[in-house]
Amino acid sequence: MEGGNMNHEITTIPLSMPMGMGTVNTYLIKSAASYLLIDTGGSSARKELLDSLERSGCSGKDLKLILITHGDFDHIGNAAYLRSAFGPRIAMHRDDSGMAEQGDMFVNRKKPNIIIKLLLPLFSRFGKKERFLPDFHVKDGDSLSEYGFDAKVYSLPGHSKGSIGILTTQGELFCGDLFENTKSPKLNSLMDDPAAARESIEILKRLSIKTVYPGHGQPFSMESLLENITTTD
Repeated sequence: MEGGNMNHEITTIPLSMPMGMGTVNTYLIKSAASYLLIDTGGSSARKELLDSLERSGCSGKDLKLILITHGDFDHIGNAAYLRSAFGPRIAMHRDDSGMAEQGDMFVNRKKPNIIIKLLLPLFSRFGKKERFLPDFHVKDGDSLSEYGFDAKVYSLPGHSKGSIGILTTQGELFCGDLFENTKSPKLNSLMDDPAAARESIEILKRLSIKTVYPGHGQPFSMESLLENITTTD
């Protein structure tokens, strides 16, 4: 287990992405009452996810909630399956729910850059079995205390319009793909709306954040991130 305190424990589950694209993180949160999962990885890594959940002591019936940080295929690809198999509720921001419903990660994004446009047919869409309607939408300021998780939702657009972060009272931020740390802590290289991303950073600067848990790469301190952003700007 990583992180952890008397209220909850965090297990990082890195899952393989297709075509050698690296790994994507999901985060299993164990509270006194149950388990919840932040993001689910892509459907091609389903067995990896299920095996990891089992090794972490989470049986399917113990999983009560799936929180989606944003609608990309590598973050939502197993949500529909997990709900069908075990019954957890799925929550995400309304502005990204169309990605899950239509199976298209560019349904509400601006025109992608040329590299993404070339790769678009390979990974932007996914099968009908992976599509879903969220059970409910979360918005900025929502508390997760009813799930035994002392944390709050923050709207953090930039990577996508409906991207969210989840910040615990202990200062642990699950940031989705706003930031990454595959080589060093930094703003994600793929931004749909750079201006919105900068506004999201300003919001986070005003909060008490100790450790950032990104969608890709290792956890890092907020201090190291801000130093790196200032250096590279």
